[in-house]
Amino acid sequence: MGSIPASSLLLNPDGSIYHLGLLPQHVSDVVITVGDPDRVDQVVRHFSRIEFETRNREFVTKTGIYGSRRITVLSTGIGTDNIELVMTELDALVNVDLRKRVPLQQKRRLQIIRIGTSGSLQPDIPVGSHLYSDYAVGLDAMMAYYNLKMTEPEQALARDLYEKLQLPLRPYVVQCSPSLRDRIGIAMIPGNTVTAPGFFAPQGRTVRIPIRYNNLLGDMSAYRGRIGEEIFRLTNFEMETAGYYAMARLLDHDALSVNAIIVSRVEGAVAPDPQRVVDELIEEVLARL
Repeated sequence: MGSIPASSLLLNPDGSIYHLGLLPQHVSDVVITVGDPDRVDQVVRHFSRIEFETRNREFVTKTGIYGSRRITVLSTGIGTDNIELVMTELDALVNVDLRKRVPLQQKRRLQIIRIGTSGSLQPDIPVGSHLYSDYAVGLDAMMAYYNLKMTEPEQALARDLYEKLQLPLRPYVVQCSPSLRDRIGIAMIPGNTVTAPGFFAPQGRTVRIPIRYNNLLGDMSAYRGRIGEEIFRLTNFEMETAGYYAMARLLDHDALSVNAIIVSRVEGAVAPDPQRVVDELIEEVLARL
């Protein structure tokens, strides 16, 4: 591969990467991501020391020490379009010589853990619970522009979801990093997460505009498929996880999404103290890094 054009990999005058405003030394091998910029401080308040921090737009980054680990915490904003940007720029920071604009020979593999909020699709997954996303189902169109390689079971599941739910486009299905799942997902509810390209109609919500798929919520809750010998059901809605898993596979990084369930879509319940649910999830993740 030749030199990467300046128009494809934008840098700031100080040499930092364009959107995140980071230099390679600012990124640790362990990256915790959150959607809300204010949630960065919810994580780093547990750190013994902060060695670097910066902010550009919705992207707040703080790198510091928790126990004996150096960890970067980064806010991403909402949606898989932001995740594509964040994952691409993080990868460039650790796997591209930014001065020469060429990929490095020795690649770094990041461990990226998303800590986010989510809504349950199943009555046995109550508000206040913690769920890790084993598989993610992307309803957005981002992977139509990439050559994502799915396993045969993932492809079969994508076809089945497309046909049974009568979706407007075929979803993509990607599994998490097994190594992160087995370390961090212990004692959490295993789930299969639907990543929607919006908060309202793509998740079966309506306020004032009639929506096209009136039965989307019920159909997703009732869906049953198979992945191998296991029954596969959809457990929760959010807006980023599939983007993480797909980009991590394309870029050879490890990714796991863990979810604080703060809403039950099928029960109509909302957690009385969502911040406490998130705080407990943060502590749970940090204890297992």
